[in-house]
Amino acid sequence: MIRTLLLALILATPARACETALLLAIDVSGSIDRGEYALQISGLADALDDPEVADVLLQGQVALSVMQWSGIGRQAMVIPWQRILSPQALRRFSAQARSLPRAFEASDTAVGEAIAFATAQFPAVGDCKRHVIDVSGDGPENAGTSVGRARMAALEKGIEINGIAIEDMGNSAPTTSFYKNWVITPKGFVLTARGLQDYPRAIRAKLLRELIKPIG
Repeated sequence: MIRTLLLALILATPARACETALLLAIDVSGSIDRGEYALQISGLADALDDPEVADVLLQGQVALSVMQWSGIGRQAMVIPWQRILSPQALRRFSAQARSLPRAFEASDTAVGEAIAFATAQFPAVGDCKRHVIDVSGDGPENAGTSVGRARMAALEKGIEINGIAIEDMGNSAPTTSFYKNWVITPKGFVLTARGLQDYPRAIRAKLLRELIKPIG
């Protein structure tokens, strides 16, 4: 009798809807060496393991995926869409991210191609309320489709684009300016990482900003 009542309560409780589908697009162009690549994937995995990030991912029933990108025709979904419905699912995703092999070596930086490829991945998660592309990169576009056209096509489909600009140490910020002017959508934002050593901090801050709903 008790088991029957518990089952009835479970069945009567509506499943929470997916709040956000977040595609993480990681730059693996020629300017990213092996050590810098390792810092990117370990920084991503560390951010996913962070308790505060884990809480918002689970509360929002977020769908996550990871792609790697570089030059023309060099884009790959390295972790397909996964629903983060439990701590176990998040741990599996984080472990996959930490051990990701590099998809491409020694190529150009085709940011527009990356955005166009990412845009095409969202029909698989059409039930999620928000669709977000999270692009990280260490330089402006130097090959491929115009990033402006790719951004507009994403915007027309209701997709948000945010960015992490990886800059050299110092005061100049050419990649940040490029991302602000050409990559992000009107309500998007850019965080700057001063070198790859700063990437783990930036990706954690970025995930929290993307996933925690503003109040008011």
